[in-house]
This record gives sequence, structure tokens and C-alpha cells, in this order.
Amino acid sequence: MSLCDDTLLCNFPKCRSKLCGFAWVTACSHVFCDRHGSGEFSRSPVICPACSSALSGKLDIVRTELSPSDEYKAMVLAGLRPDIVLDISARALAFWSYQVNQERMYQEYSISRAEAQLKQMEKVLNQQNQCRKLELSAMRGEISSLKKVMEEYKRKYSEVSEKLMERNRQYQKLQGLYDSLRLRNMVVKRESQPQTLRPEFNTGTAPKVTTPPRSPQFLFTDGDSCFFSPMQPDGAKPFFQLNSPVKENVQPFLKKP
Repeated sequence: MSLCDDTLLCNFPKCRSKLCGFAWVTACSHVFCDRHGSGEFSRSPVICPACSSALSGKLDIVRTELSPSDEYKAMVLAGLRPDIVLDISARALAFWSYQVNQERMYQEYSISRAEAQLKQMEKVLNQQNQCRKLELSAMRGEISSLKKVMEEYKRKYSEVSEKLMERNRQYQKLQGLYDSLRLRNMVVKRESQPQTLRPEFNTGTAPKVTTPPRSPQFLFTDGDSCFFSPMQPDGAKPFFQLNSPVKENVQPFLKKP
């Protein structure tokens, strides 16, 4: 804020808003907005929120209008001697210059604090950059070592590939020799094998098997058997049966003397 600016700022630490309408002015050259002034100066004892000064006088706190009317301007200093008018004007200008100086000091303090924070952040950033550079250099060294290892592996791989191709060629050559020897051995065995007789094949008709006929049994010594008994299956009943009498009831035809 410069001298040509026509707007003051509230001196309440957490406000810092532009003043308009009415403002509260203190004898310690501080000014507050209407909201914070009416809230802070209604307490007892009255203490300035900016510098903690006691405001016990009757005119230590004045609520003034920032944009007075023309009638007020025409009558407020009317009838006063010029030296009083100049004294009042000097005091008003001193108040304004104090506010400008306080605002300048506040802005310088804010700038210095921001610069301190910026320096701290730059310091932290430099430390982080150094750490990143060290990590980057370590990673580059690791990459170079890995490249060397990869080149060594490539060389070994090419050597192993050449050896494998040579072994494959030798294997194909040996496989061809083995196949030729196997074929030659098969031909020699076939030529040295004697010819065998051809087996006789059957015409497909099975030989007939003749069984001797069984002679029928006409007579049986057993009295309970059939008179005529040709071949019959077991358990079949004959058509004619001749039962013999019971031996106990038969008497001999001839008596013994």
C-alpha cells in the first residue's frame, strides 16, 4: 500500500481485509474493520488486538466513517484556528504514514518468511537432487556392469551355439552311418537265413469223429429194472415195468429134506 492508495487494511491478525464503510480507530494508531472492532472493543477491559495496549481513555477508540458526506467535511473543522487545523491534519497524516509503514513492514516480513521457506525448499531440493544424482550414477555403473555381463553371456552363448551345431552335424553323420550299417546287417541276415518248408494249410473241413454204437441192454438181473431198456436218459420212466415179488413172501419151490 502506498500513500496514493485510498484504502486501509484491517489490523486484526486473522482478517487483513480492506476497510469500507465504518472503521474503528485507536489512539495507538491502529484501525480495524467494523465487525472485529465492535466485537473486540465491547469487552472490558479494552485492549488493542494488534499491540495489546490498554485503551482506557474516552477518546482512545473512535468509530469513524471512511467516506463522509460533503456537509460533514464542511462543518467538522469549521471555526478552528489554522494552527489547530494544521495540527489535526498533521496527526491524520502521521496516522496514515504509520499505517503505510506498518503495511510495508508486514509485507517485508511476509517476503522474508517466504524467502526463508524458499531457501529451505531449495536446500531440500538440492539435497534430493544430490541423492538422485548419486543414485543415477550408481544405476549407470550398474547398467555398465550389466552390459559387460550381457556381452560375456552373448559370447558364451555364441560359443555354445557353435559347439551345439558341430555336435548336431556329428550326430547326423553318426546317425547316417548307423542307418547304413543297420540296413547292411539286415540284408546279410536275410541272405544267410535258410529256406524253410511251407506249412500245409487245412481245407477248412474238420475230420469226422465216429463213436462206436452202444449195445442196448435187453435184460437186467435186477428185478426192479425195465424189461426192455434201450438207451434212456437218467430219471426217465420205462413204458413197460416188471415188478418182482417181495423176497420175504416167496417160498422155495423145492423143500429141503
